[in-house]
Amino acid sequence: MKIGIVGLGLMGGSAAKAIRKYTDHIVWGFNRSPEVVGRALEEGVLDAPLTEERLRECDLLLISLYPQAALDYISKHAPIIGKNTTVVDFCGVKRMICRAASPLARQYGFCFIGGHPMAGTERSGYESARYTLFRGASMILTPGPEVPADRLKTVSDFFLSLGFGKIQLATPEEHDRMIAYTSQLAHVLSNAYVKNPSAQRHRGFSANSFQDMTRVAYLNETMWTELFLQNRDYLAEEVELLAGRLLEYGSAIRAGDETKLNVLLKEGRICKEKLEQGGD
Repeated sequence: MKIGIVGLGLMGGSAAKAIRKYTDHIVWGFNRSPEVVGRALEEGVLDAPLTEERLRECDLLLISLYPQAALDYISKHAPIIGKNTTVVDFCGVKRMICRAASPLARQYGFCFIGGHPMAGTERSGYESARYTLFRGASMILTPGPEVPADRLKTVSDFFLSLGFGKIQLATPEEHDRMIAYTSQLAHVLSNAYVKNPSAQRHRGFSANSFQDMTRVAYLNETMWTELFLQNRDYLAEEVELLAGRLLEYGSAIRAGDETKLNVLLKEGRICKEKLEQGGD
């Protein structure tokens, strides 16, 4: 296939490197920084820059930009995207993307499938990209009812060839509700946790639990602000539910209520055991 990638940051750059490593597909890339494209060309990751002429020829077009930038790109280029092209975005929210991109696909004749690679690191940019990033990860796809089964299979097989361990199908609404809990809430919690004054005095007193809790506090605040606000209904609900639970623990501890605290901790342990029994 001829594959175009728009945005060569952590996700787009890793996709380009994985395509080069694991497949024989042709890869064209675009990035707002020409230096990044030049570096990818020098490293042999790209076959050529993604131009408007090549955009028309793509079998698959991956959009790895912030949500609004992704929509802006699709809107601007929809008239020249080939009718045989399948467009997949990599954004961390799906409702706002799919609501706007699916009608454009129908209007101009290309195929659009919402996507979200469940992989990443706390670092961003092409310099952090690696071909192993997606190994064993879940690739979420949110195809609309108009997406042909053969297109969906081709896209699914493609992502599995990059090292993904599972294709998870969902509606945009299901995606955004679950991601609010499994991803976005964890980033909110970690970012808030490191603001405690004790965090600055942790050296010599911390181990793996501290590292686990603080890892994703190192984030790209511009991107995550956009993601959080685009999913604010579901995310605010999850934050409020968690805050309520934390207050329960705090009240039991301050009151010295051994029975209540024991019950709360046991409930949490049982929930974790159920998670492990149910797999991922």
